[in-house]
Amino acid sequence: MKLLDSSAPDFLASLDALTHHAGALDEGVDRAVADILADVRTRGDAAVLAYTRKFDRLSDAQAPSVAALELSKSEMKAAFDALDDELKAALTLARDRIEAYHRRQIAESWRYNEADGTQLGVKVTPLDRVGLYVPGGKAAYPSSLLMNAVPAKVAGVREVVMVVPTPDGVKNPTVLAAAHLAGVDRAFTIGGAQAVGALAFGTATVPAVDKIVGPGNAYVAAAKRRVFGIVGIDMIAGPSEILVIADDGANPDWVAMDLFSQAEHDEVAQSILLTPSEALLAAVQASIERLLPTMPRKDIIAASLAGRGAMVKTRSLEEACDISNRIAPEHLELSVADPEALLPHLRHAGAIFMGYGSSESLGDYVAGTNHVLPTSRSARFSSPLGVYDFQKRTSLIFASAQGAATLGKAAATLAYAEGLPAHARAAELRNE
Repeated sequence: MKLLDSSAPDFLASLDALTHHAGALDEGVDRAVADILADVRTRGDAAVLAYTRKFDRLSDAQAPSVAALELSKSEMKAAFDALDDELKAALTLARDRIEAYHRRQIAESWRYNEADGTQLGVKVTPLDRVGLYVPGGKAAYPSSLLMNAVPAKVAGVREVVMVVPTPDGVKNPTVLAAAHLAGVDRAFTIGGAQAVGALAFGTATVPAVDKIVGPGNAYVAAAKRRVFGIVGIDMIAGPSEILVIADDGANPDWVAMDLFSQAEHDEVAQSILLTPSEALLAAVQASIERLLPTMPRKDIIAASLAGRGAMVKTRSLEEACDISNRIAPEHLELSVADPEALLPHLRHAGAIFMGYGSSESLGDYVAGTNHVLPTSRSARFSSPLGVYDFQKRTSLIFASAQGAATLGKAAATLAYAEGLPAHARAAELRNE
């Protein structure tokens, strides 16, 4: 890991270079995705079936039709029933805590009355149908399924449609079990850009949705970019990130493992430690050297730490907060004795884990907060996935006779000033 000092003249330039992630879209991937989406839009099920057979290596017998690729609710329940008791309990605990937390996010409709009888307000309604993309194969994350599906159901979404690829026809039983627990309504064993296209455009078998959520590879991300506007999407996620602000009371082994927890995702993930304690910097470095060889994903972790990791000596914990705000990390750990004292200094982070005992891993699985978080500095302007992403707001306007008169006159004046006389007359006619 790089060792930086916030007092160095070139510190900010070095920090910006380290944290910059272009996130450039691969033109070859984008062209391939554009062709797939156009084909799915034109040929529907036939295109989805052809790409699924090709990319998931399925025979005609394994995939005779798109309808044959739909999972039944009984199959998803059977997968849950077959889990060992410990995993079943852990998934259920995660589901229950995610649901309890997200129930507090439900927005309600509201109205207020003005003195002249005019009434204004907002009507809050859930989306009708949401598509949930779940990665398949080695990158299967039942926790992500829960994080996406449970808030949608809490919001009142009528139908959640899951798509999940099954390379070589292999179904991940834990994903199916999580789908049962989360209340997924329909599920298809299709993936890639063709699945995104099917959800966005609809086919004879796969229903069109209003919004697509969930992680995926570069082809899935490119497809979500291209269908945005036809449907809503959650976000285009960048590499995973963790930033730890620590004082000299932090356990160096805990800090090292927390840095590993994001570095193990992939080689471009980012792990950064900020601390004013030189002793902790040395201790964490020693922990990294001792613990890294024991990690099954040590090669990925090592590449991530070497390429995008850093340990930063700061002047104070308050300065560490300023630096954190500049980075706007996905995950921010306050591994300090008094995290509440730092909270007022922090403005930008996807999730903040407060205190020595609050590992980022808890947020990933069972704390109840959502682990779908803004990355690549987007925490400056966006928020974790939540119930509010599955609800929409409609403005309500009821003009009383007096309101139509007083507001109509002002509206007409503004409309004439903008050169829109029909707007003006529409307001004026109500008072003639």
